[in-house]
Parts: sequence; structure tokens; C-alpha cells
Amino acid sequence: MVDDLNPAPRLLMGPGPINADPRVLRAMSAQLLGQFDPQFRGYMREVSELYRGVFQTKNRRTLLVDGTARAAIEAALASLIEPGDRVLVPIFGRFGHLKAEIARRCGGEVVALEREWGSVFAEEELEKAVRQHKPRLVAVSHGDTSTTMAQPLTELATICRAHDALLYVDATATLGGVDLPVDSWNLDVVSAGLQKCLGGPSGSAPLTLNGRAEKRVLRRRHTEQGLRTKDDPQGDGPIIRSNYFDLAMIMDYWSERALNHHTEATSMLYAARECARILLQEGLAKSFARHALASKALTAGLSAMGLGLFGDQKYKMPNVTGVYVPEGVNADRVRRAMLEHFNIEIGTSFGPLHGRIWRIGTMGYNARQDAVLTTLAALEAVLSQEKHKVPRGAAVDAALSVYR
Repeated sequence: MVDDLNPAPRLLMGPGPINADPRVLRAMSAQLLGQFDPQFRGYMREVSELYRGVFQTKNRRTLLVDGTARAAIEAALASLIEPGDRVLVPIFGRFGHLKAEIARRCGGEVVALEREWGSVFAEEELEKAVRQHKPRLVAVSHGDTSTTMAQPLTELATICRAHDALLYVDATATLGGVDLPVDSWNLDVVSAGLQKCLGGPSGSAPLTLNGRAEKRVLRRRHTEQGLRTKDDPQGDGPIIRSNYFDLAMIMDYWSERALNHHTEATSMLYAARECARILLQEGLAKSFARHALASKALTAGLSAMGLGLFGDQKYKMPNVTGVYVPEGVNADRVRRAMLEHFNIEIGTSFGPLHGRIWRIGTMGYNARQDAVLTTLAALEAVLSQEKHKVPRGAAVDAALSVYR
């Protein structure tokens, strides 16, 4: 017989997931409803409207993909990429490689641009690549938590439109914590997850697409046999290769037609609704400022400890910070001690950065003064135990000065 589920009260200060807002967890405990119950369809409409506010868009097609953030990435790419399409993927971290991997699996001809981890692309580099390779789709991360860098996007959509390419943006790591005005930046498709700046659990992925992208997807609409009627319009393009991640069918499910595709994850829809409600109640500008302040306080504390910050700080995300592991310190042992002695989780790193940096997240519900100060104090104590000399008390003092 297994014991009751009783996880330790961790403070999740890594690159995600983070601690969910207690209000979100309460919302998830609400009674289940049938997927075609009028109440539930009303909640679905509310979710669409709430996320139009979060994405700063008027896109009619604003919905949830059931699954983690990667589910929405795959739904977007599987539905937009036709076999043989050229896809340009600017890679400045692990999650650029992920999009290249998915695009290849979708039959795309991938052109991968790579930058050294810790840097981002200049606008001129991207414009040159789009002009040279003439992709049908550009797929880019807004922020990549593996490197803690954020790619500027303000001109990329203009470049893509000038060359008749769609632009897909993976905003998993930034939505809710960084300004991302979908309409004013003319972004065609954007997706995210709940488990970072939105302050929820992983398992539901908001996505929005505009009319240009919708037209591309509906060209491939093929209604499932067993649901299809003689009046259902079918696209003249190749069928989308995934059934579950078929955005044409998911859009029909979220439309007034409510054409059955899957059984909506009821508790996750409640969670997504509450995440958006809380964010919009706070106000987007206040949320962005709160994330920026937490980042400023954290980096001030880390610097006061004598620790080096990773990457080009001009382009650092305000919700995740990379910090170099001091010479002679075992990175994994420090993380383990933080977890065992303080119940605090900070992140390891991937690929060329593994063992070289830690990644500390200050996002969503955890972009709070007490969380930042507690993490800095714990890290200072653990480093001292590891015989690494740090000026005692300097980190918390520096962070407090920022908050004051």
C-alpha cells in the first residue's frame, strides 16, 4: 500500500515549473462538468476572451491545446508545415533545436541558424536569412530558458511579411512576464504554457493564431470520418499528419459548432482560466514590472556574492537568470544541498552549459520579494558550506536595497 500523497513544500526557483498560485490550485478542485454542458462551453468562451487579453490580440482563434507547452508547439508546427515547406529556425538555445526537430518530423526542409548560447540574433542577420532562404515559416523562441536570453521580435514579423513567410513564436518562457503584444507586433501564431510566468501547473497550452495563419491551417482541414457530414468543408491541402495536434479540428471544437475532437481537460481549463484572470486582474504592466524588479533584485544579490552572470545582459529575460558556477564548486552538489536543507530548487543547465551555470527563475507566483531573499540567503549558506568564500549578508542586503 502506498502512502498518502504528501510532497515536501518546495520553493521552485528554477526555470520552470514554478509554484502554482494557490488560487489556481483551488480553481482546479472545482466540480467536473461534461464537455458539452452549457456551463462548460461558457467557461471555454471565457478562456478565449481572457487569453485575448493576455496575448494582447483580437484573434478569434485563441484557445487551449491540452498538454504541456510542447503540445502547442507541436500543434502549431504540425498544422502549419506541409511536407517540403522550407522552415527557418533561429537557434540560440536548446528550444530552438526542439523546434527544428519537430519541423523535420513534420516533413519540413529546415534551415537552422545558430548563435553562440548566451547571445541572440541581430535584426539584420534574420532579414538576410529570410531573404536568402525564402522560408514559408519562421519558427523562433521569444525567450529560451536554457540560455536565459530573449530574442527581440519587434521587426521580425515585418521582415516575414515582406517575404511572404508566416511567423510562429514560442512564448512558453515569457507570456505574462514580458511584454508580447501579438497584434501590434503582427505575430501570426504564438503559443505558451501555464507553468512559468502565468503561475500555474504544466498541462495546458494557450495558443493564438491570426487570419493569415488560420487560412493556411484551414487549407488542410479534413474532418474525421464518423463526424463528417456532406456539408462539412474540406481543405484542398495535404492532411495534417497528427490527429491530436490538428489545429483545424481543435478550432472546430472550440468554435460554436463544438465539433467533438477530444475530451477537454476540465481541471486544466479551470487552471488556465484562473491564471489568466489573476494576471489580468493584476494588470499586464504591473506583472511585467514585478518580474523586472525581481530580476533586478536577484541579479544585484548574486553580484554582491561575487558570482558572475551568464550571457549578454542586454538581452537577458527578466524571469530567468543564468549564474556561473564558481571554480572548484560542484554544481550538482550545491543544487542538492539547496533542496535537502532549504527545500529550494534551482535549475541545472543543458548541453554546452551543463555544470557551468545554474538557472534561477523569478516568475509567476514566485516573482516575490520573500522568495528572492530566501533563495539568495540559502545559496549564500550552501556556498559557504562548500568552502567557497562569500561576503556574508551582502546578497540579501543588495537585493533589499533594490526592493526599497
